Amino acid sequence: MSSLNLDDFTDLIERPDGGVRRDAEARRERQVVPPGSLGRLDDLGEWLAAAQSAVPVRPVERPRVVLFAGDHGIAAQGVSGRPAGSASELVREVLEGGRPVSVLARRLGVPVRVVDMALDCDPQELPEDVVRHRVRRGSGRIDVEDALTLEEAEAALRAGIAVADEEADSGTDLVVLGDVSVGGTTAAGVLVAALCGTDASVVTGRGGTGIDDLAWMRKCAAIRDALRRARPVLGDQLQLLATVGGADLAAITGFLLQSAVRKLPVVLDGVVVSACALVGQRIAFRAPDWWLAGQNSGEPGQTKALDRMALEPLLDHGVTVGEGAGGLLALPLVQAAAALAAELPERPDVVSEEPESAESEKPETEE
Repeated sequence: MSSLNLDDFTDLIERPDGGVRRDAEARRERQVVPPGSLGRLDDLGEWLAAAQSAVPVRPVERPRVVLFAGDHGIAAQGVSGRPAGSASELVREVLEGGRPVSVLARRLGVPVRVVDMALDCDPQELPEDVVRHRVRRGSGRIDVEDALTLEEAEAALRAGIAVADEEADSGTDLVVLGDVSVGGTTAAGVLVAALCGTDASVVTGRGGTGIDDLAWMRKCAAIRDALRRARPVLGDQLQLLATVGGADLAAITGFLLQSAVRKLPVVLDGVVVSACALVGQRIAFRAPDWWLAGQNSGEPGQTKALDRMALEPLLDHGVTVGEGAGGLLALPLVQAAAALAAELPERPDVVSEEPESAESEKPETEE
């Protein structure tokens, strides 16, 4: 039996401050540009104010990209365009600055943190700060066996909680959350299909590697078989992650939940993170109030998950590469919303109303 009580998150997670959001809306109505003329930037600014409990909203000055990494045994079934067990190569490329997320993060001045949860490589091949949270070497083949033991799933979820605490304690004010995995989108498809009560074909996409039709059919079959194993454990979210998830997915779920506890806003990237968010919503229904969907990757599983959580993507660029790249593209939009909400001046007629009113009341008071 697990010693972790996931029900505690329901009590620990509060919604962003509704009173502050109303104050932010009132401030927006007094600004020089008519309300609604900035489209979703208005909503974003008000959401940030509520998340920060601050009016005017503070600028997003210390964002960070956090990527959880792992290999999935299901990749051996030819469901990915990359070889099974090769996620460590992607991690090294991220660290060396050669992946899309590395280029974008460098351009935007955002640090990138990679957390190895289940890479299929010798831990000595990677820096200590990357591998120190690793739970195991690779996750199980979910169509025929569990991805993790229950103890490993709990350890991974606790690792995600610990990483969220580290980020909140270090002053990070917004996280772009992503994954670096091979086979991860297959596990994500199983979670989404199980939690949304749909068939494998509805959630099976072509992933970040753009698999061909034959590989898509293999992926669909793998999700179908894993889905049969997932349905009996739907009532236990930790067991669900152990059965058909993986160490990286369990850690992402823990990170999302604890970020909501710590009132740390998170931008979701891609189908893997969206699937974990769906698990998080099942655990604590208020948690999605702290998350933004960065972009629509075009993956059907992501679309299904975001619809279920009523999260509308900020961008629609169809970036399927993962690794937080699509979510990072939305960061300038969030920062722009914060700047506009805080720095746009109020209309002169609104500012001058109070003094005039006070002056007109003065003679009555003297009489």
